[in-house]
Amino acid sequence: QVQLVESGGGLAQAGGSLRLSCAASRGSFSSYSMGWFRQAPGKEREFVAAISWIGGSTYYTDSVKGRFTISRNNAKNTVYLQMNSLKPEDTAVYYCAAEKFLWGHEITTMPTTGNFGSWGLGTQVTVSS
Repeated sequence: QVQLVESGGGLAQAGGSLRLSCAASRGSFSSYSMGWFRQAPGKEREFVAAISWIGGSTYYTDSVKGRFTISRNNAKNTVYLQMNSLKPEDTAVYYCAAEKFLWGHEITTMPTTGNFGSWGLGTQVTVSS
């Protein structure tokens, strides 16, 4: 089973940028669809962005569209989340998730936590106003 380690979190000012990375090991990374989720204090874990294992199809939750970009580098076994125009409401622990052979060329429905079997431990993102 793939193991995931997130990095790149930290403190940013509103309007600023951060890039999260998620390094995968012990698996055929190119066979895994990848997702980013986040969990704010007292709230449920929510979907942020996903990228399919084939074709590179992406899907975003509405609140981050146009601000966040998910991408992957299969040669480096890494998925990224570029976060621009950050807002205080983006403050949360961000988790990377993986599932083998999830979806085909298109992601047609909102991903959920139940779609993914492998999770990282998370990285804290704090956005100050």
